[in-house]
Amino acid sequence: MTTTKERRPAIDGWFCERDGGVRLLGTRCASCGTPYFPRNELACRNPRCEGPRDGSELAEYAFSARGRIWSYADSRYKPPPPYVSPDPFRPYTVAAVELEDERMVVLGQVVPECTVDDLDVGMEVELTEGVLYEDDDAEYTVWMWRPVK
Repeated sequence: MTTTKERRPAIDGWFCERDGGVRLLGTRCASCGTPYFPRNELACRNPRCEGPRDGSELAEYAFSARGRIWSYADSRYKPPPPYVSPDPFRPYTVAAVELEDERMVVLGQVVPECTVDDLDVGMEVELTEGVLYEDDDAEYTVWMWRPVK
């Protein structure tokens, strides 16, 4: 008998399924439009913002799901706690991606089937969800970048 494990986000509230795909969740200032990832709930930090700066100007915001690779590298060592990785550790690739609409750079893992040999600076990528690690009860997921076909 095969059972499917529950899928849980490794970090609650940082990404979700929306509009048929995975989207990063942050906040955006309603007064000046400055986006924040991860979420900022204190006050807008843009020095040119003329909003109230009491946190009321910040609203949940779903970031664009595509961008272009700004930089990338492979990670061949097991990060220290609190990072949780599979056992045994498997090297993985990370990419810093400039988001299409927001023009800000967000770091994330690249899907496991891609290595640094498959990537180029300027390559278009999109968000997807992948498994970071699992235990007996669940698979813990994070956002990952994959090349656009």
